[in-house]
Order: sequence, then C-alpha cells, then structure tokens
Amino acid sequence: MKLIIFGATGSVGKQLVLQALGMGHQVTAFVRNSTSLADIDHKNLHIIEGNVLEPSAVEEAIKGHEVVFCVLGAGRKGVVRSYGTRHIIQAMEKLGVKRFICQSTLGAGDSRANLNFFWKRIMFGWLLRAAYLDHEQQEKYVKASKLDWTIVRPAAFTDGPVTGKFKHGFSPQDKSITMKISRADVAMFLLMQLDSMEYLRKTPGLSY
Repeated sequence: MKLIIFGATGSVGKQLVLQALGMGHQVTAFVRNSTSLADIDHKNLHIIEGNVLEPSAVEEAIKGHEVVFCVLGAGRKGVVRSYGTRHIIQAMEKLGVKRFICQSTLGAGDSRANLNFFWKRIMFGWLLRAAYLDHEQQEKYVKASKLDWTIVRPAAFTDGPVTGKFKHGFSPQDKSITMKISRADVAMFLLMQLDSMEYLRKTPGLSY
C-alpha cells in the first residue's frame, strides 16, 4: 500500500515509518529536514522535504498515495497540528484521497473525562494548554471533513517496545487505564487501522 506520513521524524512518526516498512508498504515521509531519517535506508522509503504549513507542498506530496497518516507534533506549541491538518484535509479532498488516520491525544473531546486531576488541571490546563487546544482544533477540522477518517487518541507516551497489549476504544468513563502507552504501540495501533473499519469516523482512545 502507498502511504504518506506527515510528522514522520517525530517520536511516533519514526516508529510508524519503521513498522510500515517492515510490513512491506511503500512509505513516503514528509519532513522538514531529511537528515532526521538518515539512519533509515530502505528501498521502499521515499522522503519529501517540505513544510506542512504550505498548502501547495502538501498537495503535491499527497498525489499518488492511498492512505494519509498525520502524526504531527510541535512540542508545547500550538497551531502546527491544526493548521497542518487542515492543509492535509484540503489537499486530500481536492485529490480524491479518502483514508485519513490522524493521531490526536487522550483528553481531547469527550475523552477529557478519562483524565485524572493531574492531566486535566496541571498538564492540559496549564503546562500543555496550547498543545491541547491545538489538538482540539485539529479534531474539529477532521470531523468536519468528507474523508474516511479515524482519530486515534493515545495516552502519555513512553519509550517502551511494541507489546500489542493495550486497551482501545474504551468509554470516557473508564478510569482503569494507566494513562500511558509506548510510542511503538501507538504506531502499531495506527497501522492496524489500515485493515479495519472498526473505527471509521470514530475517536478510539489508546492506553495500557
């Protein structure tokens, strides 16, 4: 399958690239700086340098692909996730590319009820407020689109390995989750959506 990944040099994005290549997919990584993926040498990897905030660059990159992944990050900053996602959506709708798999965050939308006091008030209420609001706006753009979208909401990232032993699609009232998930497992779950319509136009949470 021909995949393009926006945010491919991020901590989840790089895991997504590696696992997708391992599954035999043809992968295009859209990046600001190609040197960030210099350690990956694979015949099925194509790297495009560009800025997700430039609509023409995004549209040109998406041409010829079957599935688009968005794992954009910007640390604690706002706007890159939402603006970049809006440009991706506009390009996909123009080009007729339908399948869109987007990583947001646990706590967005109705999953805010899953958060404990620390994450609700301290992290997303103060320290990561800009990033949280950026994800909220990002999700609004996705949900308003005509695409075949899935929004994945992972808990806080860890550096653990792929386990496949995670909870997903739990209710907003579920308080049994650990609020942690490895980046490798996030990538695995994102790729699982290629062969499943279980979460078509849905927003599954992801956590241990």
